[in-house]
Amino acid sequence: MEIKEQNQIIEKKQIDRQDSNDEYVIKLEDVCMDFYTRDEKVDNLKEFLVRFFRGKLEKKRFRILEDVSFDVKKGESIALIGHNGAGKSTLLKIIAGIYKPTKGSVLVNGTVAPLLNLGAGFDYEATGKENVYLNGAILGYSKKELEKKYKEIVDFAELHEYMHIPLKNYSSGMVARLGFAIAIDVKPDILLVDEILSVGDENFRRKCASKINELKEQGVSFVIVSHNMAQVKNLCEKAIWIENSKVMDYGEVNDIVKKYTEYCNSLKH
Repeated sequence: MEIKEQNQIIEKKQIDRQDSNDEYVIKLEDVCMDFYTRDEKVDNLKEFLVRFFRGKLEKKRFRILEDVSFDVKKGESIALIGHNGAGKSTLLKIIAGIYKPTKGSVLVNGTVAPLLNLGAGFDYEATGKENVYLNGAILGYSKKELEKKYKEIVDFAELHEYMHIPLKNYSSGMVARLGFAIAIDVKPDILLVDEILSVGDENFRRKCASKINELKEQGVSFVIVSHNMAQVKNLCEKAIWIENSKVMDYGEVNDIVKKYTEYCNSLKH
């Protein structure tokens, strides 16, 4: 069943730069998110148009998030945990400005690097090198700045011999490595990470974790979605447990992970 996403692309609400010394980099208040789907299947375009103009297309509302409120301080790292379908990835996309919430307010103070779907903005007909410059330009970097960053990006991605090959010939792991290397090199104020810390082999995963710890020490704030509780406890100070579209609990990471784990174990009995 095809889901119609309401107001997918929006202009992000961002706190004025003069407020950059504010304690918080992210503030969400009473955020709700609804998606819509058709109750009945329409087999062809003609039938769809007829029903549309007659006002007979019934829509069903799905509430993905309900009254979500939390804030993230400068340099703070927070994990979003919960079962699949709880609304975690949708929440990251709201913070990134990809979705506009149906209700509530979202304020973001600083530059955001969303690691949500690595390689989503790549041109697969272009080479790895061309994509570095393309994505860098989208992130606001000049050609001169990217020339300085290029070697560091390629070194981190470990794709030296592949940079003049079109991305359509890359494996999914190679694309993810290049996407990660570009995203973390922009030195953002806020990093949004959605289950991408498992890309590449064991050595590359360790390097990713080390880089994230380095960025944390530099004061970068993190919001991470992960089902790996050991990873969550290692990378984050706080956690938000989301279940059935609502915040179940919010606090110190070890306490929240313990409650969530106990809840998951109770479902097995």
